[in-house]
Amino acid sequence: MKYDRLIVDGYNIIGAWPEFRTLREQDFELARERLIHAMAEYQAVTGISVTIVFDAYLQPGRESRMQKSGIEIVYTRENETADEWIEKTAADWLQDIRVKLTVATNDYTEQWVIFTLGALRISAQELRREWKAAVAVIKQQTTSAKTAAQPRSKIDLPEDVLARLEAIRRRKNSDT
Repeated sequence: MKYDRLIVDGYNIIGAWPEFRTLREQDFELARERLIHAMAEYQAVTGISVTIVFDAYLQPGRESRMQKSGIEIVYTRENETADEWIEKTAADWLQDIRVKLTVATNDYTEQWVIFTLGALRISAQELRREWKAAVAVIKQQTTSAKTAAQPRSKIDLPEDVLARLEAIRRRKNSDT
């Protein structure tokens, strides 16, 4: 059994996607939250386990991890770049031959490093296309579910039952 994993270079993707690039200028935290939400949608449709890595290179402290919307979020430790974390983690995870690892980044050098480790790479634009396809699937499923949940305006009954009900209705109308 293969285990599909995706590591997303968070700030790299935020800088590459137009919907996040402009947002980060106004509200960096909101841009991060929107990326997390987008990757939660992607994970829900694809079943691929997603980890987003944010570079905390100049921030004091240890590495921190959390779960949000089913996505693993990692902030690197002080003096560690997201690229370093990704390379170290890719090397660890790829020790298990059952793991199929993909890294999402536009950093050309990082793409080659993880490729030599045995991971696959996906560009920011490719990930964006896949995410948009996942959103389309979610919308289609939501629309189908809403349509199925709506009550029908007409009940499908056999002809003999309809005839008996009509006879009852006529009897009641003639009594009044």
